[in-house]
Amino acid sequence: MTTKDILLNHFTWGLALGLVFALLALYQVLKLKIELKRFKRHLSDKLEIEADSMKKIKSEQEALRRENENLRVKNASLNELPDRKNQRDLEIFARAEKRVMVSVPGFASVWENAKNAAVAEIEEEESGKSAPRHVFSRWFGSPGKEEKTLSETDGKLLQ
Repeated sequence: MTTKDILLNHFTWGLALGLVFALLALYQVLKLKIELKRFKRHLSDKLEIEADSMKKIKSEQEALRRENENLRVKNASLNELPDRKNQRDLEIFARAEKRVMVSVPGFASVWENAKNAAVAEIEEEESGKSAPRHVFSRWFGSPGKEEKTLSETDGKLLQ
């Protein structure tokens, strides 16, 4: 058998074709293994980053819980101050008055209309649309007038 006979043999052609396909398959397998390693590395990096971010989020959440609790305690202690108690009582009385006004027939609508008109007048005075009118200053006087009035009345009392 000569080399020419060997090269023209069907077995040789089949073997050569099989080796070419085997090399192509081996190349694809190696390429996929490298890509799989890259994906695994990428996944582990991503999981590390997510674990760090979750750790930060949990620590921030815990810090916010502690801060919330501290603020709740501080708010409760501030509500115990006398001024705050008075303010709270005033708010309670205002809400109670509102409920009573709604439940009493006849007087509630007149009272609410009067209050709304007074609020509108005050807002106009504060915005500069009308001249200020102070109802209580007529009864109690301005601070400068009170001093005069008190000194005059003291003088009259002493005589």
